[in-house]
Amino acid sequence: MADLLVMNQDDEVLRFLPYAKWLGIDDGMAWLARVRKLEAAGTAVQLVLVDKASGRVIGACVLFKYDEGSSRAELGFAIARECWGKGLMVEALSVLIAHAFQVRGVRRLEAEANPLNTASCRLLARLGFAEEGLMRQRYRVKGAIYDTKIFGLLSGEWKAPSPRLP
Repeated sequence: MADLLVMNQDDEVLRFLPYAKWLGIDDGMAWLARVRKLEAAGTAVQLVLVDKASGRVIGACVLFKYDEGSSRAELGFAIARECWGKGLMVEALSVLIAHAFQVRGVRRLEAEANPLNTASCRLLARLGFAEEGLMRQRYRVKGAIYDTKIFGLLSGEWKAPSPRLP
């Protein structure tokens, strides 16, 4: 939990995320309780990313708002700043996307990104998501109102991305 606490206190990591900075371990425990409740209801799958070499937690990704009737779900993700640009989230999300399509039988995945978050927009495009539109003034987060790009990926469109050399 300590590594997630550090990540969720980094203003740059949280810049485009719709939640407040964790102030302490109690915020982390509240997050864990919410995730466990969603997982128990069958509407979410949360993965915590661990660096293979150090064993340190470096990020998280989530499949959430799973709607069995529509066979759709949403995807969310965050990774520690020192891991940006290394392809680690591509690897992690590829596993989660495969799980969504092949195990859970999801037909459609959706993701949202602030248009100013070019790294997340590029990541979603690399994973095969199509940009489907812009929702103007979609969110009020941390005192600011911002637009969001909507991305979608259908199960028949997904192909695991090719590995990228460092």
